Amino acid sequence: MTLIQDELKIISVKELMNINLKIPDYQRPYRWLSSSTNTLFADTYEAYKLGIDEYRLGSVILHRALNHNSQHYDYNLVDGQQRTTTLSILLYVLGEKSQKLLSENYKPSSRDAIYNNYKLLQKRVNELTKEEKRKYKEFLEKNCTVVKIVTDSEQEAFQFFDSQNSRGKALKPHDLLKSYHLREMVRDPEQLKIRLISDWEDMDQNALEDLFRNYLYPVIRWFNNRDGLHYSSDKIQYFKGIKQSNTYNYAIYHKASNIFIEQVNSSGSSELLSSGELNQFQLTQPIIAGKRFFEWTLHYSALLEQIKNKIDNYHKKEEVPGRRTGDIYIKQLYEASLLFYADRFGFETIDESVMHQLYTWCYSLRLRMKAIYPQTVNKYAIGQHDRINLGKDLFSIMSEMNDPQELKSIFLESVEESDLQSSSYKAIYELIKQWNGW
Repeated sequence: MTLIQDELKIISVKELMNINLKIPDYQRPYRWLSSSTNTLFADTYEAYKLGIDEYRLGSVILHRALNHNSQHYDYNLVDGQQRTTTLSILLYVLGEKSQKLLSENYKPSSRDAIYNNYKLLQKRVNELTKEEKRKYKEFLEKNCTVVKIVTDSEQEAFQFFDSQNSRGKALKPHDLLKSYHLREMVRDPEQLKIRLISDWEDMDQNALEDLFRNYLYPVIRWFNNRDGLHYSSDKIQYFKGIKQSNTYNYAIYHKASNIFIEQVNSSGSSELLSSGELNQFQLTQPIIAGKRFFEWTLHYSALLEQIKNKIDNYHKKEEVPGRRTGDIYIKQLYEASLLFYADRFGFETIDESVMHQLYTWCYSLRLRMKAIYPQTVNKYAIGQHDRINLGKDLFSIMSEMNDPQELKSIFLESVEESDLQSSSYKAIYELIKQWNGW
């Protein structure tokens, strides 16, 4: 994309709002969720309370075009429309009524979101005193900044917009999480940030996306007996964790636990306890925002790799087929169940009985179903599939276990040979039958 170099700069929100911004016809409707709007308010208000000199809100990409009627430039919002519109609504609520952007011709489907976010921000702003409103508005306009990127090629602007929104390049959830947690590291040394980013970027980015989409997000939802489908950028709040500034009781407890374990591990005290290095993370516990998120992600990436290697070394190839899409979904369920078990009790506690029980639970669904879809696995994982093991929401059950031996006490329904939906899985049936004495 050809950039106009003298327009490439960091500008304040006030300077951004003074630009003659336009919503081009090709822009998608305004649809920011109330959760995203609330987060924008909370983050900027917190930055104001902390007295941060500059709070960066990302970037905006604009297409500059001469308006032949006024002989002035219009700046079409190519990327950053959702956030910029929300900022305009917030400034309007704070008393800056001349928000030119809100006079733009938004699509009819945008109006509900604009109204809902207006009502939400009105409620949040009304929580502030008159003096707080004044100071917060001043901070928002002067101390909150964006990177302004401008092009004068409409074709390139449209192509960029299309690539961002059709191919999803800028909407990868793990990229958004990286940016969020880096912003939480304002008090950490630059060397630490560089090391963590380097470790993060060294990871296979497709594998990283797969880790969150097919393992971490579903598991965190499933043990709470909730839907684990459709992970996207709209659902990254599950990985934002406890902010550094949070001083509520529950937050202090979890932050103190992390600090204690780090101190024990770094001091060598774990050797005195003959325990080896203490595990710092649990999927049933909240993440601590900032540097620990990166360490948390690397930890679960490594643990998943261990699980996959364990499966490869333990099973014959035909016992974990991957020919069909449904086979892959079942294998991922098996990997996820072992991951969750290892997370709770330790990788070293995975013995043959654990492998047999979790394999039986996962592959019984494969035997009973002719076709497997993500919805099939999701229903089964939360104990709502009526074809087999109804009520056996194993992730939720495991989350409440105090001893690994409790897994053996779970009774699983047997599968009869007449239940098989495909002869392709006869070997799996015979294996499970042998293990369980059916």
